[in-house]
Amino acid sequence: MAALKKSQLDELALQLKTQYQALLREVHEELENAGSQHRIDLLNNEPGDSGDESMANALADINVATLDHHIRDIRDIEVAFKRIKEGTFGACIDCGDDIAIERLQAFPTAKRCIVCQEKREREFVQEGHPTL
Repeated sequence: MAALKKSQLDELALQLKTQYQALLREVHEELENAGSQHRIDLLNNEPGDSGDESMANALADINVATLDHHIRDIRDIEVAFKRIKEGTFGACIDCGDDIAIERLQAFPTAKRCIVCQEKREREFVQEGHPTL
């Protein structure tokens, strides 16, 4: 278990809860707006040019990417709540060392200490680059 004080853990849990609720609202609004936009598009089904279609497709892609990002963040927060409940919050999932409170305050869903996270990122970057 990480060496977090109860007050620190409570503060981080509140921060996570606030972020979680904000993300849920944003996803809900985004989905409502997407439905409204679809109805507007059907009402205004005048033929447009290929530029209009390209712009509409780009905006739809951006909306999907935004929703995907929000959903990943929601899942990360749910995992953090699970770790709080299990008593493992604040401990690195790779090495078991404590995650610095400063890191948790900046990024409360952090699962790894900074050393393990940097190592993972270096390894992940290498996976994306084929070698000859």
